[in-house]
Amino acid sequence: MARAENKETAGSATRLVANIARKMRVRKGWTQEQLGSELGFSGAAVSAMETCAQPASDEMLIKLERVLGDGLGIFEQAREYVRLDKLPAQFKDYAMLEQRALTLCSYITLVVDGLFQTVEYARALIGGGYPPLSDHRVEELVEARMARKALFDRDPPALIELVLEESALHRTVGSQEIMRSQLLQLAECAQRRNVTVQVVPLDRGRRGEHAGMRGEMKLLETPEHDHLIYMEPQDESLLISDPAKVSTYTQRYAKIRSQALCPDESLGLIERLAGDQQ
Repeated sequence: MARAENKETAGSATRLVANIARKMRVRKGWTQEQLGSELGFSGAAVSAMETCAQPASDEMLIKLERVLGDGLGIFEQAREYVRLDKLPAQFKDYAMLEQRALTLCSYITLVVDGLFQTVEYARALIGGGYPPLSDHRVEELVEARMARKALFDRDPPALIELVLEESALHRTVGSQEIMRSQLLQLAECAQRRNVTVQVVPLDRGRRGEHAGMRGEMKLLETPEHDHLIYMEPQDESLLISDPAKVSTYTQRYAKIRSQALCPDESLGLIERLAGDQQ
């Protein structure tokens, strides 16, 4: 459902798309109802898009390109930026960096990393958070999260590493079936040539040392070969570029990775846990 407060918080890409779509509609002499008919949406949906009460969905942008684009590719190119507009404010800067990353290394403790999540797992996770979100906002965030997966198949491919605590594999999110599908997808991702997945076993602490006790982190290398650290404690974002700090976090990540199971052992564990969910 369109919300009035969205008009005040809409991002720049959302506002630009709304303005261009309205002007091109008027140029054709169409009403909102006529454009909606051409798109397969209601006139109310077009109105909500033009007033920024409801940002254009990915589906609407594809159809706007076909109906109003005139071969210019405006709405097609806008898809990425409108998706970014829908992300939480603290995540937007990082999301743009992520899509251009040469390498992306993540240490995750509580749940499966967002880049590896299934639609159902993401929906259950986002919908079950606090404070509660509207169903529409949940779907917006799920759509934006799924769009990040383009990184897996980008050309040239990004090199992606995930070091995941085993406890996240045991934590059922949504339902047993959702969790089984999530584990199977994680196993599938782990077998990609540009992806490495390693699991830190539950008994790591018994060996007297666990380098990951200070929490999650993401290490990113940009096309310019800058190295950055990203952390997101309690919905706050922290992007670190200071070389000395990046070095410390990079060394810590390397130690965490060394304490994880090897990729083959990790894959076997994930597949075994998926079988236990049947």
